[in-house]
Amino acid sequence: MPDSASEPFDLTVVGAGCAGLAGAVTASELGLRVCIMDGSGQVGGQFFRHPAPVLGARRPQALHHDWSAFATLRQRLETGDTHRLMRHHVWTVTRESGELWTVHAVAGADGDEERPVRVRTRAVLLATGAHERQLPFPGWTLPGVVAAGGAQAMLKSALVLPGKRIVVAGSGPLLLAVAASLAAAGARVPAVVEATGYLRYARHARALAANPHKVLEAAIHGASLLRHRVRPHTRSAVTAVHGTDRVEAVTVSRIDEDWRPVPGTGRRIMCDALAVGHGLVPQIELATALGCATRRTTDGTHALALDGLQSTSVPGVWAAGETGGVGGWQLACVEGELAGRAAAVRLRGTPMDAARVRELRRRRDRMRAFADAMAVAHTPHPGWTDWLGDDTEVCRCEEVTARRIREAAADLGARDARTVKLLTRAGMGWCQGRMCGAAVACLAAGAGDGGIPPSPERRPLAVPVPLRVLGSPAEADD
Repeated sequence: MPDSASEPFDLTVVGAGCAGLAGAVTASELGLRVCIMDGSGQVGGQFFRHPAPVLGARRPQALHHDWSAFATLRQRLETGDTHRLMRHHVWTVTRESGELWTVHAVAGADGDEERPVRVRTRAVLLATGAHERQLPFPGWTLPGVVAAGGAQAMLKSALVLPGKRIVVAGSGPLLLAVAASLAAAGARVPAVVEATGYLRYARHARALAANPHKVLEAAIHGASLLRHRVRPHTRSAVTAVHGTDRVEAVTVSRIDEDWRPVPGTGRRIMCDALAVGHGLVPQIELATALGCATRRTTDGTHALALDGLQSTSVPGVWAAGETGGVGGWQLACVEGELAGRAAAVRLRGTPMDAARVRELRRRRDRMRAFADAMAVAHTPHPGWTDWLGDDTEVCRCEEVTARRIREAAADLGARDARTVKLLTRAGMGWCQGRMCGAAVACLAAGAGDGGIPPSPERRPLAVPVPLRVLGSPAEADD
């Protein structure tokens, strides 16, 4: 830890999930002065989210597999010298003169306690994770409709369920994990509705063979669903939600290769909650604001372009985990360690452990190949827009309907999400397009590649920041 507020850290890690933890503890153990920052009150990120101590959970590990790996990382963090700044929401990173950076954050809980904080550092590791991709449909704004990962987060952090009878729907392997955990916690899960089919993985036999732990993980979830009598519906989608004050039922329809509903196949399933998500989108706003190069992923999202040691195109900025492409917690840990080692070599001249780096890179490439195969199998197809009625709200925050977006594209010439935003306010609400951005872009394009624009937006603010915080002098962390 620096001796004074004026002395910068060697490395500041933004994000305390698997990638951030692995990067922070590795760099600290190799002699760097490290600061780790996260908006949450606890380390662990989304995957290893766990109840706050005040809830008195006796066995938080029961909600996770591979808990021992996280416990080891947390122990290394707690016994080391890493400076922790929790409940700090980083909104931008700026370059100072020379090779110094300033990380700007809002600290404290909502309300009058919020205050601006700045952290000076010689290098930055971005491990900001991802958020869920949502595709709208009639009724998706009803109370009781939650994100798939959000349902799991409610269970892991607060020990509550979004309902008693929960349909899990969307696309991607997260659905199996969510359904298994909800069923194990006592919820009735009448169906898991998957838009694609798991047989698509057979086209990537080599990646499967190289990652047997992933196959085993899927088998464990499948066995759990079988034990709880959860019925899978593949090549199907929830195309409508029904209810007045909250969810009462959903319509599940068969869909074709383009994800268009097959006429006459809709059937209702009674439920009081729906957990839905269509994969994950890397959270790269901090990086793109710095000018870091990006790449198009196999499922149409944008991730950071990284070299063999996790460096971005901007010197002094590394990235690890979902920022470089969604791939799971084990891949995130490997990439975090690689980044931490690379930072130690550059900043302190620490000798490179060539054998360890080669092993890490082999493991990373093997797991990244599986992640790419997974993304291909679950990429959204453009026919999902046929789920929408003209009065379906696409932007929940600003209550912008599909009709208004289609009119902006057809009558006013809007061909991208930014232009639609200027004409309709879609994406200008509190979530800043995280919930509706993919859908708006897809509707504006008239077809689209899963609803992702050709290049990511560059935003000066990565998270919402109160004006009074922007107008106040920042405190230097000490």
